[in-house]
Amino acid sequence: QVQLVESGGGLVQAGGSLRLSCTASGGTFSSYAMGWFRQAPGKAREFVAAVNWSGGNTGYADSVKGRFTISTDNAKNTVYLQMNSLKPEDTAVYYCAAAPRPTITTSASVYYWGQGTQVTVSS
Repeated sequence: QVQLVESGGGLVQAGGSLRLSCTASGGTFSSYAMGWFRQAPGKAREFVAAVNWSGGNTGYADSVKGRFTISTDNAKNTVYLQMNSLKPEDTAVYYCAAAPRPTITTSASVYYWGQGTQVTVSS
C-alpha cells in the first residue's frame, strides 16, 4: 500500500523560506508523478507543483512560479518543495500527492494523498 509521509511545515515570517519533504513507500514510483497541493481555510484544495519521477518534468501554479521549486531524490523516494519569498497568502495545509500517470494538476487525478502539513506565514 502506497504511503506518503510529509514533514517540514511550520511558522515563518513573510519573505522567509521553508522546505517540505514527502517520502513515498509501498510502491514502485518510476512511472509516477508526484505533486503538492494546498488548502487554505474555507477554500478548495489547489494545485501547487508537480514533478515526474522518470523525466523530471515540472509544473507550477502561476501563484508560486519563481518562488517555489519542486525536486526529487530518487534514491530516497522523496520529493521536496522548496518555498522561498513566502507570503501570508501561502498559508495553508500542504498535501503531498501521487499518481501512476505522467503528471498531476488536479485533485481528481490524484491516487494517493499524504496527511498534510501546516504552513503558516505571518505578516
